[in-house]
Amino acid sequence: MIHRLVLTILFLLHFTCIAQIDDIQLISWNIKDFGKTKNNEELHRIADIVKESDILAIQEVVAGYGGAQAVARLTDNLNRMGSKWDYVISDPTNSPKYVSERYAIIWKTHRIKIKNRGWLISALDATIDREPFLLNLYMDGKSFTVINFHSRPYNKDPESEIMALSEYIRDSIKNPLVIAGDFNVDERMPVFGTLKNSGYQTAVTNQKTSLKWKCEHTEYLNHPIDNIFIPRKSRK
Repeated sequence: MIHRLVLTILFLLHFTCIAQIDDIQLISWNIKDFGKTKNNEELHRIADIVKESDILAIQEVVAGYGGAQAVARLTDNLNRMGSKWDYVISDPTNSPKYVSERYAIIWKTHRIKIKNRGWLISALDATIDREPFLLNLYMDGKSFTVINFHSRPYNKDPESEIMALSEYIRDSIKNPLVIAGDFNVDERMPVFGTLKNSGYQTAVTNQKTSLKWKCEHTEYLNHPIDNIFIPRKSRK
């Protein structure tokens, strides 16, 4: 199902992963503190970068009103660039104080359809601080699923969350699936074994996928923790 990988770095904001799904291009982007702190110029720049894609999955949308407002403003920018876009935004995750966030998914409406607005996976509420967001999408009458996920920081046991999500996917998801997000764990680590043994591979391999706060000379990449898990081959 996945035939081509394109990788894009955006300075100053964060890292984006892009995967080609058949002829659909999906971008996963952890945009730090995505909310009212993003001004019109930044939103226009983001829209200009993603406008050729078909689906954008955003992590770290702030839980307050400013997060939902920023997603709407970004979608409005995209709608001014030649294609019609729509979006869904999750409820705030059921998380400890100062940890709760929202997820957003934005898509081109002439290519992608939806039948519901998605949901946070409540079955993972007890094991994952920011429970993932699931959305079923349709292209030419065929459905596929996107799971949007932002794990705990690297020093707060994200491995247990990844294992819980992997087991849920293995046991509960039958649709063709893409898992997009910030995993806060190197994609080469053994904890991803369940996903890989279930038929998934990373869109980005053996490459750092986050940015440093400050560039040192020409070295701006930091850790291999943001990624997209994609089917190893087409699943009918």
